[in-house]
Amino acid sequence: MHDQLLFDGPDAGKKLSAFWVLLVLAGMIASAGIASDSTATVIGAMIVAPLMTPIVGTAFSVMTGDRPNLFRSLGLVVMGSVVVIVIGWLFGQLLPVPIVAQTNSQVASRVHPDLIDLAAALATGAVGAFAVLRSDVSNTLPGVAIAISLVPPLCVVGLTLESGAEGQATGALILFLTNVGAILLSALVVMALYHVFEVSSVEQPLVHRRFAGIVISVFVVLLMVPLSISSARITKDTLDRENVAPVAESWAHAAGWSIRSVSSSEAGVEVSASGGLPEPSPQALRKDLDAAGLSGVHVVLDLVPSERVDLPGK
Repeated sequence: MHDQLLFDGPDAGKKLSAFWVLLVLAGMIASAGIASDSTATVIGAMIVAPLMTPIVGTAFSVMTGDRPNLFRSLGLVVMGSVVVIVIGWLFGQLLPVPIVAQTNSQVASRVHPDLIDLAAALATGAVGAFAVLRSDVSNTLPGVAIAISLVPPLCVVGLTLESGAEGQATGALILFLTNVGAILLSALVVMALYHVFEVSSVEQPLVHRRFAGIVISVFVVLLMVPLSISSARITKDTLDRENVAPVAESWAHAAGWSIRSVSSSEAGVEVSASGGLPEPSPQALRKDLDAAGLSGVHVVLDLVPSERVDLPGK
């Protein structure tokens, strides 16, 4: 585990050069994948990205009481994160249009983290630590790399900052910090269950394991506050959207129109309807919503009139 996770010893230079080359390339691949809205490209960046190594290495250093390697691993996580954010920002400078959640599904999926993301990260971190502990399950590491989202959220931070969407950048950063905290916490638990501290080669532990565990646990608990708020908002938006849809369908059908889409946005529930002239009354839809007990739901109505005209030939 020491050789796999830590960047010291005679091969430190080789390990560090591989880390930085892979990280920069992963940042470039992820930025390109996000900008082009390509899931396959983003997955490729996840497999290449080496950030999980120093994160699990941080947990390993805590468990073994190795202070120098603890600071070295944490430094790599922090500096690597900054480098990827800068790569995303520079990549955004080359693009003619803003890369934001409203027009890009890769960004949209990473700027509203919730408690489900935390649960997934805890499980993924446990699998990653388990795979390092057990050589017979090391083939699962590519799957772990895909399951945990580390480099793509950092690229989203850089791209959205360059696009002027600071709120979305904050959401992507919270997702990254959630994943880091979850990996650290679950890796500590798995290593403790395997009694890694009992086989430590560090003669005099310089890190208090219990104190470090408390700090990491508090960090994760603090992250649960914005995640809980986001989860509540997502749940409300989903319920509002599902309640508005049938009312809007009945209103449109009565006027001979059809509903094109019902979606959630920062403005509220957006309803897009199309049909022939004359347009149906928006006030009638508002009355129907109020009668259905949805008076507190803000709805943005997008009416798209259409007309069918026959142009017979001679």
